Amino acid sequence: MKQLYIKQKVFSLSGKYTVKDQQENDRYYVEGSFMQVPKTFSILNTSREEVALIEKKVFTLLPKFFVEVNGQEILTIKKEFSFLKARYTIDAAGIEVNGNWWDMDFQVLQDGEIIAEVGKEWFTWGDSYKVQILDDEMETMIIALVVAIDCVKADQAAAASASM
Repeated sequence: MKQLYIKQKVFSLSGKYTVKDQQENDRYYVEGSFMQVPKTFSILNTSREEVALIEKKVFTLLPKFFVEVNGQEILTIKKEFSFLKARYTIDAAGIEVNGNWWDMDFQVLQDGEIIAEVGKEWFTWGDSYKVQILDDEMETMIIALVVAIDCVKADQAAAASASM
């Protein structure tokens, strides 16, 4: 089992994160685009090579986010039409998210087996998440999924504040 920590940089306009291991070593860097359409987040390894990409689809009726790992689209997060509460679904082959992903407290399952657990770290500056990965082969996909969900939440918060 591997434990990683995703920490958002507070004063970043484009959305930057650092992913560290338990010994505080950098494992990944996440860099968001600034003033670019479509909005993207690149996940880079320690050699600064892109290993995953998150892209917000433009020109759709409802928000939709695509996640690619190693050049292959592996999942889609899309908003569903609802009147009362925002609802999103995650489409991926065999991947499910169970729990409260709006509060960033959830499990990631593949074909019914838990492959990761995510929990929001409270009382920190900026968003921070503790990610326990049970299947090492899924590490990059799990990091991309957590960043994508955080991006969806930020997009929803921005839309809500713009409508007030």
